[in-house]
Amino acid sequence: MLLFLRSAYIFLVVMLFMPVGQTVASDKLTIAAASDLRYALTEIIALYQQDSPGQIIEVVFGSSGKMTTQIMNGAPYDLFFSADIAYPKKLQAAGFTSSDVAVYALGRIVLWSRKRDVSTLKLEDLLDKSVDRIAIANPAHAPYGARAKEALQTEGLWGAVQHKLVLGENIARTAQMIDSEAADVGIIALSLARSPGLARHGYALIDHKLHQPLTQSYVVTQQGANNKAALAFTRYMESEQVHAIMQQYGFSLPDKG
Repeated sequence: MLLFLRSAYIFLVVMLFMPVGQTVASDKLTIAAASDLRYALTEIIALYQQDSPGQIIEVVFGSSGKMTTQIMNGAPYDLFFSADIAYPKKLQAAGFTSSDVAVYALGRIVLWSRKRDVSTLKLEDLLDKSVDRIAIANPAHAPYGARAKEALQTEGLWGAVQHKLVLGENIARTAQMIDSEAADVGIIALSLARSPGLARHGYALIDHKLHQPLTQSYVVTQQGANNKAALAFTRYMESEQVHAIMQQYGFSLPDKG
């Protein structure tokens, strides 16, 4: 009994002298995020944790399609940041979400290469004999790969470049393939082309009219329904600091009007 009272007293003292705003423990937040957010979201989380130093956040990056399947199979993600609004809507329709789908950005695709100057490169230049391998993300489950395919189809090039294509598991892996020169050139996310390791090589922006929009959206899953940290982080995504980081990486902000 004496030991119990002593422990209770110590706990009370700790609570009384703890700095205002600091919590004893907080809900762990687990985020599934599209790979095009690898750098932008990492910066956002670092900034967020400066104001919430006790908050534990884990992020898993991958393709939006595969993460959708994982969530439907019970993966313990509280928040899902998709590169394509279709996937959060699919989860919502199937009853796997606890919030409305919210658009957080519009993405763009670019031509990028480590081996050559792409500043004036156009999609039709991919037919040139000097281009042996073209990397895109797998269109079956990666939104940026799907948009790359659509752009090539619109330009009537898809069939002609089939034999040159190498597919990345997700858009970040695709960028790594090109950066390691496993491909001569590729189509990647503007956000990755602007990342610290790749930005020095430049890029060629692909006309957004050649493909469906990359309307990027997030949703709170059923797993995160009662997680206060998930709700707090979604509110933070609407802040000016977050908007500035997103624009730095080439994302357009959705019209809230």
